[in-house]
Amino acid sequence: MGLQRRAVVAVGFAVALAAGSVSAEEFIRAYGPYPDNRVLFGDTHLHTSYSTDAGMRGLTLGPEDAFRFARGDEVKSTTGQRAKLRRPLDFLVVSDHSEDLGLALFIQEANPKLLADPLGKKWYDMSKAGKSGDVFMQWIGLLTNSQGQIKSPELQRAAWSHETSTADKYNEPGRFTAFIGFEWTSQPGGNNLHRVVVFRDDAKRADQVLPFSTYDSNDPEDLWKYMAAYEAKTGGRVLAIPHNGNLSNGAMFAVETLTTKKPFDRDYATRRAKWEPLFEVTQTKGTSETHPLLSPEDEFADFDLLDKSNIAFSAVKQPAMLQFEYGRSALKLGLGLEAKLGANPFKFGLIGSTDNHTALATTDEDNWFEPSPARSSEVLIESPDDPSKSIRETDLSASGLAGVWARENTREAIFDALKRKEVYGTTGTRLVVRVFGGWDFTAADLERSDFAAQGYTRGVPMGGDLRAASASQTPSFLVHALRDPDGANLDRIQIVKGWLGDDGATHEKVFDVALSNGRKPGPDGKVPPVGNTVDVANARYTNTIGAPYLAAYWRDPGFDPKQRAFYYARVLEIPTPRWVAYDAKFYGLEIPKGVRTFSQERAFTSPIWYTPGK
Repeated sequence: MGLQRRAVVAVGFAVALAAGSVSAEEFIRAYGPYPDNRVLFGDTHLHTSYSTDAGMRGLTLGPEDAFRFARGDEVKSTTGQRAKLRRPLDFLVVSDHSEDLGLALFIQEANPKLLADPLGKKWYDMSKAGKSGDVFMQWIGLLTNSQGQIKSPELQRAAWSHETSTADKYNEPGRFTAFIGFEWTSQPGGNNLHRVVVFRDDAKRADQVLPFSTYDSNDPEDLWKYMAAYEAKTGGRVLAIPHNGNLSNGAMFAVETLTTKKPFDRDYATRRAKWEPLFEVTQTKGTSETHPLLSPEDEFADFDLLDKSNIAFSAVKQPAMLQFEYGRSALKLGLGLEAKLGANPFKFGLIGSTDNHTALATTDEDNWFEPSPARSSEVLIESPDDPSKSIRETDLSASGLAGVWARENTREAIFDALKRKEVYGTTGTRLVVRVFGGWDFTAADLERSDFAAQGYTRGVPMGGDLRAASASQTPSFLVHALRDPDGANLDRIQIVKGWLGDDGATHEKVFDVALSNGRKPGPDGKVPPVGNTVDVANARYTNTIGAPYLAAYWRDPGFDPKQRAFYYARVLEIPTPRWVAYDAKFYGLEIPKGVRTFSQERAFTSPIWYTPGK
């Protein structure tokens, strides 16, 4: 194909891909591999003082500080500490809560429009009387019931315009991408249904709407209508990312609609898959990959769990809720729903992000702002019934990040990668992980100099779909994993498979496909632990165990071409100290009893799906 013709085809397919009318695989086969495809790390979920829950509790850093910090500048934190990332991020979404956006700022400046609103005047007077904490508690209580709201479109417009213009100011294509976004904070009955909404566009388009809030509706279907209306009105693009299913008490992946309580139909499944292509599987308020009660055979299922209640402690957690809260379980539910409806509502990729409420997008255990001698003993949300179930600062994790395989560091390229699910989540480490699935890969393909080109042309990347198999075909997978250059060695690579059996029941299995230090499974099939070099007292570890690089070729030994399935890679590092150990060492503190002092950081890739007859 000539260069000019190739360029025309590329532009045509790029337009079609953006419109969702062709798949990523069709684009690749027509145009070839994505040029200069590389991994970019960023945070799609960060709060500043424009979020009421952060601003009313004293945060002073705004969107500008957040973007400056993420791109590598030094800023002064709310507590006066100098803060700077060891390595800049490639992209950031400032996702302040849309509900009463900018309230703390408007109180601080005694904005006349705020004072003209009865609720605004009440909260202003309380704040000036030193009761900002009470304002926050009233706000969160009203939010749970979708009540409240300072009824001033002018205030909302002013705050939103500042968010959008600041993102445009710091967006530097090729160097650093600043996305426009917000968080929709639905929590009916205290059950977390939050979504981060990310725009592909600039302020000129985004300013044609105001952020959708739970005051408008707490039903995700109404959020999708808002998103569809935005795209129809502006020609722009937008997606939503759910998070913290672990705090939803079974609501996040329930298999009936929220308002009408009807079972899903094909239309609902199609719309959900379109507007919500991703799930934030790990963040500071817990990792929502799986749970020991859901995955009893998975020895690494008990990781960074925070499952004490829902987000408002308004209902007791019941074991039956768990299958509707965790990502792996939802992926399995999706297989069954697709077989029944012809569409999969839970066909999502996996990412991580921070949900930090400090305006500082940091995930380093030894650099997790804002450190203080008191935070290891602080109670964040007190349980009204059982103090042992209260959420403490030590329950939080310095997690996570989104790894994106993109053509370039631009809004358009990163958004498109998010949309096609060629992404993965990490618990804060910058592991480099790449996965391809296909029908004719061999172990020798791991060593090819054109590894990625072969992966794209002969298979599909993470987030892709394998076509229907013949009776003689078996899917094979290629995985490369490289440690964070400033982090820990690797323990292992695993493939997690979920499938729908002939009896309609779903199943899962975890396969160890690459192991460091020459380890082999024992007679019982279990792999010896990699070891542990963590010195808790001195908050350090050594890379004398594990491997800096692992690669795996794996064929599914139990593949049945008639059964729907998904496959994703999970990569584990060797044990390293948690932030509580670094705090204890720095401040000379005694670590509270029962608090975890080390963990195994990890990455979760987006699945590759297999669908019979597709």
